[in-house]
Amino acid sequence: MNSIYDVRQLLKRFGSFIYVGDRLGDLQLMEDELKQLYYSNVIDQKEFQMALLLVRHEIQLEKEKKKNTLKR
Repeated sequence: MNSIYDVRQLLKRFGSFIYVGDRLGDLQLMEDELKQLYYSNVIDQKEFQMALLLVRHEIQLEKEKKKNTLKR
């Protein structure tokens, strides 16, 4: 798993199609869905950790981008 696209494909395998029109909102919902899949023992720990790392990294980038946009 190398990108958010891969995380989306993982979620699609289990019937989760996430799109709310806001990138940050999408990422936060993806994080919640990943947690639900992991706690339900549907995905293994390695897959969960990698996907969660990617999503949290993207969330951080989005927050920084919004913060920088507000400063201008």
